[in-house]
Order: sequence, then C-alpha cells, then structure tokens
Amino acid sequence: MKKLQDKVVFITGANSGIGKAAALEAAREGAKVVIADLAQANHQATVDEVSAIAKDVLFVPIDVSDVESVKKAINTTVEKFGRLDVAFNNAGVGGPYAAIHETEEKNWERIIQINLTGQFYCIKYELQQFLKQGGGIIVNTSSLAGLKAEHGLVAYTAAKHGVLGITKNIAVQYADKNIRANALCPYYIETPLIDGLGNKEIHDAWVQGTPAKRLGRAEEVAKAFIFFACDDSSYCNGTYLAIDGGVMA
Repeated sequence: MKKLQDKVVFITGANSGIGKAAALEAAREGAKVVIADLAQANHQATVDEVSAIAKDVLFVPIDVSDVESVKKAINTTVEKFGRLDVAFNNAGVGGPYAAIHETEEKNWERIIQINLTGQFYCIKYELQQFLKQGGGIIVNTSSLAGLKAEHGLVAYTAAKHGVLGITKNIAVQYADKNIRANALCPYYIETPLIDGLGNKEIHDAWVQGTPAKRLGRAEEVAKAFIFFACDDSSYCNGTYLAIDGGVMA
C-alpha cells in the first residue's frame, strides 16, 4: 500500500519549486492531488506532469492573501473529491534585504500578508473541513528563518516564526479531534525562487555557509512532507523538521 493511497492532498504554491516536488511525490504515493496556485500561473505543464503519475489531479486557482479565494479553493476541492485529508500550506514569497530601520512598510505588509496571514486563512478553513469529516493532517512550510534570525529579512523572519506558532497552536487545540499539524523548516533550496535572485555571489555564500557545501533540493523537502503527511509520523504533532544540511548544528 502506498503511503497516501486515495488521500486528497491539497498543496498551495504547487506550480513550482517545493510545492511542485511535493505534488509529484504525493502522486507517487497514490494521492489525489490538488494543485493550488495563482490563477495566472502557467500551470498546465505541472498538471500534465502530475497527471502522468496520479489518476486524479485538480488545479484550483488561489491567492492565499485573499480569504475569499482561499475559501473557494478549499470548497472546490471538497466538491470535487468529497473530503480533504492532507493540506500542505506551502505558498510564500521572499523579500528584499534591508535593515529593520530601512524596511519599507509596503514590503513588510506584503510578506506578512502572504506568508503569515495567508497561512492562517488556509488553516482556518482547512480546520473547518477537518472538523466536519473527523480529522486531517496539516503540514506548514516555515523556514530556517522560523528558528533563527535571518539578517536583513525581518518581515520574512517574523512571518516564519509565526507559522511555527500557529502550528503549535493547532496541535494543542485539535489533537483530540484527530487533527495534527507539523512544519518544515528548510534552508535555502534550489528552486526557481532562488534562481530568480540571479546573484552568484550570494548563492555561493549560502553554499559555503552550509556544512553540506550544497543547497537542498526540492525533492528532499518533498520527502519530508510525505513523512509528515502519512502515518509514519502519527505521533508527531506541533513540531518541525529542519532541512538544512547541518546549518543549525
């Protein structure tokens, strides 16, 4: 039996990077996969790739910073498949580097709205569905910046610490409802988001600052997602996994 056989798995930010890798891995484990991403995302290639593995694949447009969009995406998922078993709240954005006293309010607001408030919106309505059906699993994407300061990224650091706070609260409040939540804390991962920085000097500095002397791969994070999404982690609740090549050590 595959680890997610016939489970309905809802993944935000699933059109690229960690989200796409998680969608593919969930498909390999027998899941019905919901690819949730921005409406304007060129998602067909991802849908086709996941569909080559999974029998049931659905794309739903979502803007996690818009609560009505979140509600519609989750409702569409349940209308299609009848339930929701696993939610991977992975969508997020980075931001420009700046000292705290030079951080622009608009950048703070955007990063907090997407990376923290957006997670809350998703979690709120996922929990409502889980309570109706008698349980479910949440996996949240935090970051190594949820465990330590990330110089020059105060909004991102605050948001990712907040994600861990929400994750712990889910565990405390809903464990007796057959609902559990855990978080992934990756270091810099080789994804289109990182590639888009286009700064080899910064990239090389990250590599040299990692004991493994390489950045992680999206597939490695996806494997960790599967662990939290299935019964292998049945007694893990309100915790996190650092995926960092030894940086926190």
